[in-house]
Amino acid sequence: MTHLARARAVFDIELAALKAVRAQLDEAFTRAVELVVETLRQRGKIVVVGIGKSGNIGQKIAATLTSTGSTSVVLNSVDALHGDLGIINDGDLILALSYSGETEELLHLLPALKRFPVKIISLTSALKSTLARHSDVVLNVKVPREACPFNLAPTASTTAMLALGDALAMAVLDARGFKEHDFAKHHPSGAIGRALLLRVKDIMRREDRNAVAAESLTVKEALLVMTRAKSGSVSVVNARGKLVGVFTDGDLRRRMGSDDHVLAARLAEVMTRKPICIREDDLAVEALKIFNERNIDDVIVVNARKEPVGLVDSQDLPKLKLM
Repeated sequence: MTHLARARAVFDIELAALKAVRAQLDEAFTRAVELVVETLRQRGKIVVVGIGKSGNIGQKIAATLTSTGSTSVVLNSVDALHGDLGIINDGDLILALSYSGETEELLHLLPALKRFPVKIISLTSALKSTLARHSDVVLNVKVPREACPFNLAPTASTTAMLALGDALAMAVLDARGFKEHDFAKHHPSGAIGRALLLRVKDIMRREDRNAVAAESLTVKEALLVMTRAKSGSVSVVNARGKLVGVFTDGDLRRRMGSDDHVLAARLAEVMTRKPICIREDDLAVEALKIFNERNIDDVIVVNARKEPVGLVDSQDLPKLKLM
């Protein structure tokens, strides 16, 4: 088997595993979501436990839960018996990961966990295992086979466990009404957080960097305004200072080929009317959406009176770490 063939075979096996676990979803998943939501409502937290590869997956699941507003911590199953059980409070929820359901270190931990008034959700493939019997809710992660050619190394099973953890986190997110602004509060330093917390007025070019010209000016005069502002476009306003159009260096290049007198033309004759604009108090993420959906380089920023007060240049976004 070639390297590419092996890689494709692994993908096929893991895709089949995901489909199998998806087909196994039942009311136990609904109960698990309700249990997590109730625990969080009572100010409890989710304590994730697992050994080996399952423990690694557990860390990712805990991180996803926490980042979406569901307080989660990881408890090392070995260290737990040597003092780390202090992390558990009454009313917490245990999320236990073990594909076999018979992981020795985890089973040693069960009696200690049972001394607390906590609920246990297990992710396992063995519905009659010791872990499953001691769980309040069992989520089935059984897969047809591992991607390992010897059917030994945890591969498809860990992928399925991770996907089920993601599904649980997203279902809890929906059930708790977690919104974009909540996500931003948990990611204030990331690109997503910046985009969701910053307003357009925080990132726009303003004053001498914002090219504005009256519609009565000629294109040549407008180009001088654009040059001084180091801008590729100029917002065109009427006599009352209201935005009525936009003229860009792209417009100039397109007209130069067919109009030898374009430099003498008035902006009112050559501008693009009803340009795309955004309010200064809108979230920065709205500007990102416009750039993603429209083939433009600049977005004009207007105030409540439809006066152009700024400009968002797509070239500035990488410097602001918004793209």
